[in-house]
Amino acid sequence: MNIRINAVRFVADTKLEKFIEKKVSKLARYFDDIINAEVFLKLENTPDLENKVVEIKIYIPGNDLFARKQSKTFEEATDIVVDALKQQILKHKEKLRGL
Repeated sequence: MNIRINAVRFVADTKLEKFIEKKVSKLARYFDDIINAEVFLKLENTPDLENKVVEIKIYIPGNDLFARKQSKTFEEATDIVVDALKQQILKHKEKLRGL
């Protein structure tokens, strides 16, 4: 699986990128046909502490899965997004089995 990380209007450090790659690559355990993943890291312009946004789009044959979460840290938001995508992948697999 090819993982592309895009930091919008800032530069993400290597440690954060490696963390995200590790978490997103674990999604391949649940579905072998993932083509690639695109990750967007954004800083919302709000006074709120929960201003870190992580969006992940997973490309799979016949469908794309997407999740977006906002949190205090990019790591926390990544964990939440990966969990949400895991649930979407499992639902998608159930639909495929039902056909």
